[in-house]
Amino acid sequence: MATPIQAAKRYYRRGRSKVLWVPTIQNKQAPTRAELDAGTALEGETGAMQGWQTTSGTVPTPALGSRFTPVVGGEITAADSSLTFWASRDADDVRTLLVREADGFIVWMDEGDVPTQTMDVFPVTVTSQAKIRELDQAAQIMCQFAITSEPAENVAIPAAAGGGG
Repeated sequence: MATPIQAAKRYYRRGRSKVLWVPTIQNKQAPTRAELDAGTALEGETGAMQGWQTTSGTVPTPALGSRFTPVVGGEITAADSSLTFWASRDADDVRTLLVREADGFIVWMDEGDVPTQTMDVFPVTVTSQAKIRELDQAAQIMCQFAITSEPAENVAIPAAAGGGG
């Protein structure tokens, strides 16, 4: 009998996941704790998110000698991605941080900022700050992002300075 897959320790994302804006990371495959700590934690003002995943295409590889067409892995793309934040009536909100054309990194720590757990590092450019205007909703700002190179996925979260978490 085949061994069953490891049972997931299921969790609720709100209150646990962390999302950071980090202006500079030298190596997206191994961000340092100092680089992460120099970033800004966004989850406290994030009201919604969309995208933030990669997908892989396939390429058909037909051969004259067979009616079956096998495929191989092809291009890797990232979905259009955005973060929606609460707007402040004094305009002192995300608009001062995530300005159009700013380059940096969005870092997702889905299970929290826990050393040795994993994070995803998305190199991005901020493309817009759209004001969401709804009659019966609190004011929001949706920041849209261009993902500028392949994200580093499942990268180990580094320990805090001094080895703590």
